[in-house]
Amino acid sequence: MPDTFQALVVNKTDTSFSVNTQALTLEDLPIGEVVIQVAYSSVNYKDGLASIPDGNIVKSYPFVPGIDLSGYVVSSSDKRFTKGQPVIATGYDIGVSHFGGFSQYVRIPAKWIIPLPEGLTLKEAMILGTAGFTAALSIQSLELNGISPEQGKVLVTGATGGVGGAAIAMLAKNGYHVDASTGNANAAHYLKALGAKEILSREDVLGQSDKPLNKQLWQAAVDSVGGATLAAILSKLAYRGAVAASGLTGGASLPTTVLPFILRGVSLMGIDSVFCDGDTRTKVWNRMATDLKPNNLDTLIDREVTLRELPEALKDILQSRTLGRILVALN
Repeated sequence: MPDTFQALVVNKTDTSFSVNTQALTLEDLPIGEVVIQVAYSSVNYKDGLASIPDGNIVKSYPFVPGIDLSGYVVSSSDKRFTKGQPVIATGYDIGVSHFGGFSQYVRIPAKWIIPLPEGLTLKEAMILGTAGFTAALSIQSLELNGISPEQGKVLVTGATGGVGGAAIAMLAKNGYHVDASTGNANAAHYLKALGAKEILSREDVLGQSDKPLNKQLWQAAVDSVGGATLAAILSKLAYRGAVAASGLTGGASLPTTVLPFILRGVSLMGIDSVFCDGDTRTKVWNRMATDLKPNNLDTLIDREVTLRELPEALKDILQSRTLGRILVALN
């Protein structure tokens, strides 16, 4: 590897905050068994928060954000990985307390890495990234609860976000009727291209009633919003329906009652993609390369950016000015 390489570095002092591209060396990287030449990363909401002074993500500065990465092994002291091997790393402390994927080279613990599954390229892996992994985990959890295309509609909230878009495309590929909920009135064409059958507004999901039980509309839901939206979904699930919850853009409180659970037997499933165990992680990524790999994967791409274009992309993700995933090309 070269003596120096480029990375996006955020830095905070008592009097200033900066986000810019800087030259780093291997010695600047934190400890880990594996050095990776990064090919692609992607922009997530958590990355956007890491790029602002009050985002409450980064604890120590200077820091390199980026919770996702794919690339080639440069060196490894762990025998499971060999030089030149294509790999993926998402979750754990990457881009949060350990330098992340917005760097041409990274050094991370081996247990955070999985081999790139056959059926995915490094670029495709980052089109999906943590967002796609979260969507796939959600669908797998719903499947374990017994959902199937024949049993009715599936709702996806936060549909223009990374999790929502991937969930729509994965469910549509597998024959589900997907209702997509969004606050973006101009997103209908994009969501239809992903495979959504019906486009609903946030107000359509919330409805006019605050009753704990309402008309049964969906067999299941993939929800990345939380708050009042999640409470409304619970009140409208079919008997023994389920919702996989992975986000809180609508708030952390849940204004509901026990009635959906004890009268309709619905299930609320929490989805954590950060500290998911290695065996499950590998299994789900293998499914993302096969039966859960969207047919229209490129439709999920908003745009591809370089490191120098990345600061503007981070602003866009925080302001919800994207439709789909922003890829970061590192090398």
